[in-house]
Amino acid sequence: MSWLKSMMEKEPPEPEHPIGIIITGTIEPDTHDTPKEVVRKTLKRAGFKTVDVGKSVSVQVFVDKAKEVNADVICLSINTLAAKLNLPKLDAALQAAGLKGKIGLIMGGAVAKKEDADAIGALYGKTKEEAPDLAKKAMGKK
Repeated sequence: MSWLKSMMEKEPPEPEHPIGIIITGTIEPDTHDTPKEVVRKTLKRAGFKTVDVGKSVSVQVFVDKAKEVNADVICLSINTLAAKLNLPKLDAALQAAGLKGKIGLIMGGAVAKKEDADAIGALYGKTKEEAPDLAKKAMGKK
């Protein structure tokens, strides 16, 4: 029931002096909102400004929004095999936009594995509690 409790928690306030800006979302066709929201709220509580692009969005939306808000990190919630298969497309889109190596990537989720993260240069986490430290580490890798 802890996942239910965390979903029922109030929206954290916007940080006054954010540590960084993080784009959160799920890659199409992943429509799982709960895991993304739990991690987003954890990041926000830790002092990050979070910009949620939503669920089941194209890789180009991540790239465009990252450019628009000058994001430091993209945080991916990967909960379906079909979404996982789109990770190389995200990697290619970041490369084409000139963002590869300039923006940090972190990811986790039901079907994500460390090997998947390694393949696109992302940091991998298994729990929401790891997300703030991973985001800080990803910002340092840029």
